[in-house]
Amino acid sequence: MGVKDTRKRNITVIVTLLILLIVCFMLSVTLGRYEISLKELGLVLASKFVNIEQSWSKLSDNIIMQVRIPRIVVAVLVGAALAVSGTSYQCIFRNPMAAPDVLGASTGAGFGAALAILMGKGNITITAWAFVSSIVCVLLAVMCSKFSKGDRVLSLVLSGIMIGSLFQAGTSYLKLIADPQNTLPEITYWLMGSLSGIKPEQMGYIWIPMVIGFIPIFIMRWKMNLLTMDDAEAKTMGVNTRLVRVTVIISATLLTAASVAISGMVGWVGLVIPHIGRRLVGSDCRILVPTSALLGGIFLLLVDDLARNIYTTELPLGMLTAIIGAPFFIYLLSRKGEW
Repeated sequence: MGVKDTRKRNITVIVTLLILLIVCFMLSVTLGRYEISLKELGLVLASKFVNIEQSWSKLSDNIIMQVRIPRIVVAVLVGAALAVSGTSYQCIFRNPMAAPDVLGASTGAGFGAALAILMGKGNITITAWAFVSSIVCVLLAVMCSKFSKGDRVLSLVLSGIMIGSLFQAGTSYLKLIADPQNTLPEITYWLMGSLSGIKPEQMGYIWIPMVIGFIPIFIMRWKMNLLTMDDAEAKTMGVNTRLVRVTVIISATLLTAASVAISGMVGWVGLVIPHIGRRLVGSDCRILVPTSALLGGIFLLLVDDLARNIYTTELPLGMLTAIIGAPFFIYLLSRKGEW
């Protein structure tokens, strides 16, 4: 296949995924225990821009604007952020099994959230503590890797595993001393991942770290291709691999921390989605990064639709993503050696 054909196919994939995301977004708003038609949705959205005689109930307006759209927007943002983070980690660590929690960002967020819940804090404070704790966990992993005299990349991964296990132990201790009637179930449910507590006001700040994290990755995505090469070979092409790697790690960590802080522990998205993206457009990060973002948004949006509609009680997101992700992980193991 020629360069022009490949480019045309990649553009087709991106446009198709974008259209699919819009369709899924609109349909997701109509799904729920309170029935809302597409016509009603269109009228409510149009009324925010032009004057239309109200033919729908106030309840429908509140459900659409205050409950479903904020939740759906956050689901798309979180899915996209985790997918891009996973793509970035897999690239810089040259490991197709790398995931957003490879440096302990997820376990750090879990500890911060559990501590905030144990102290009786509100939703916004829980989110803030989870975000800060996630960043602290990754910073400790980076600091520990500085003491290693061996391979820097491997040392960073091993340090992330070590620090992450310490934060996981801290979370286990907090669960041990938590009130088993009230606090413990709340901590457990948060750790399993959910978007049920999303409020419209949370959309006012959650996008900030995500945008800050996504922009450098998007700008430097062509340089990320060179990180799959040997460092010496990449330097001959005028690329400061150390600076690129540090920038990508910081950006991916921001994406992961912001995502886990708002949604809880949602696993497998950052591992599974980049591989699906490679099946569609190949390993070129210039096209893989936006493809992964769209795929991640669609994937988590559909999983969230299942979580809130499949049973009378809402299912945790982490459980559903694990049901889908674990078989895919086994498939990846069966194809060892493929990138």
